[in-house]
Amino acid sequence: MITALIFIIVLGVLVLVHEFGHFITAKRSGMKVEEFGFGFPPRLFGIKKGETTYSINWIPFGGFVKIFGESGEEAENPRSFSSKKAGTRAKVIVAGVVMNVILAFVLLAIGNVMGLRTAIQEDDQNPLIKDRQIQIVNIAQQSPAVLVGLEPLDEIVGFNNVVEFQKYINEHRGQKITIKIGRGGEILEKSVVPRVNPPAGEGALGINLAATGVIKYPWYRAIYEGGRQTIFLLINTAYGYGKIIGQMFTTGSPGAELSGPIGIAKFTGQAARIGFAYLIQLTALLSVNLAILNIIPFPALDGGRLFFIGIEKIKRRPISRRTENLVNSIGFALLILLMIYVTTKDISRLF
Repeated sequence: MITALIFIIVLGVLVLVHEFGHFITAKRSGMKVEEFGFGFPPRLFGIKKGETTYSINWIPFGGFVKIFGESGEEAENPRSFSSKKAGTRAKVIVAGVVMNVILAFVLLAIGNVMGLRTAIQEDDQNPLIKDRQIQIVNIAQQSPAVLVGLEPLDEIVGFNNVVEFQKYINEHRGQKITIKIGRGGEILEKSVVPRVNPPAGEGALGINLAATGVIKYPWYRAIYEGGRQTIFLLINTAYGYGKIIGQMFTTGSPGAELSGPIGIAKFTGQAARIGFAYLIQLTALLSVNLAILNIIPFPALDGGRLFFIGIEKIKRRPISRRTENLVNSIGFALLILLMIYVTTKDISRLF
């Protein structure tokens, strides 16, 4: 229950910030905003203030801003979306993505003042590094680690470095051993049998490890670090999505495990149990992911709408609204199918 509540709060912040970018930019551009909604219809309830209805909807995984004339109608009305120049419309569309990037930067800057856990080199003697740990960063499906209940972000206790732990595991392949795990302030003991012949790239336990430490910065340095980390996340997230899309076209498989709302909610709960700083980092990561995902030129996403505006500029005439609406409807249906697919995979991983 607590995990679900935390996830809804995190999702709410991400969606509201994204949609607020569309909302405020549309308002400042002279457009009429008819509805600002959290979640997707059917509507649970709404309050009308001025010309805008603020609504809460039954399907909580998303949100929207309904702008007058965004489907191409009322092109002669100066308050409509479709009456504005291409540059103005593009600015409104991009504003949601920009707000998510700004949110990530603000969260990381605040987090760096509080102290964020980050990957480090084990021989790094930086005096700012505190509370060094060996942590699990990834777990292979159907591995010994999964079977005994190990989780990402768990700390490996009792070893000085990653190499020492890996040596211990390799020396005890095929033997039942007990390892100590730190999780949420507790020390847990897990009995596990490392595999003798694991699949390529997985290791005897099926986990990837990293040396981490907590680093706090003064506020002025935290702003710089927040910006640097945001750029790093943007580049790596864009690369990751590009790789997944490339794999889909070349092999028919994403080449990575995709997570939907259930998987993200589970990981959000894990991060929250470990500490608020982890939750800040995860929220920043999700915000960057939302920004990159939305700017992909796929129908129904912000990037898809931006793509149509680009075509309009090249052709120097508006695209058929009927065609654009049809393509966006198909794109939205495909996104729903994708969400159903990854949610089904999330559920199967729970059992």
